[in-house]
Amino acid sequence: MTFGNNSIENDIDDLLLGKRLLLINPKKKNGLILVKTYYAEFAGPGAIVGGCFDRDLQKVIPVGKLSLTEPSTSQERQRGYLIRRQWVRLIKQITDNPIPHERAQVILNQFEHWFDTNTTNQVPDEIFALIVGVLPSTITKARDLVNRL
Repeated sequence: MTFGNNSIENDIDDLLLGKRLLLINPKKKNGLILVKTYYAEFAGPGAIVGGCFDRDLQKVIPVGKLSLTEPSTSQERQRGYLIRRQWVRLIKQITDNPIPHERAQVILNQFEHWFDTNTTNQVPDEIFALIVGVLPSTITKARDLVNRL
């Protein structure tokens, strides 16, 4: 079942309250930035969100045209967890770089690759900074560099 735009806010509220497990539609360019107390995660297409793994959510930011489905089988849930882990590992590869400016540049490049420039520009610098562990000013400088080229 795909949730329509009318109930998307209710679905996000349920995520924040830890009430439901939902899958990010694997057939669309969409995702969620899960803002937690001290950092943020990106969960992209196919990833499962909510439940016990996301109980400390402070805020949820939809990226792209968000489409959530409810896993109907244990196999769908298991696959969703595996895909979520892959997204975590991909972001970890970016954050393993010890040079903050390069981390900022790579996350911006990745989001432009996964989505587009307009979608990437809608995500605040502070949120990207929480994803890759840099200061928001580092993201701002990386964006400015891209805009100058």
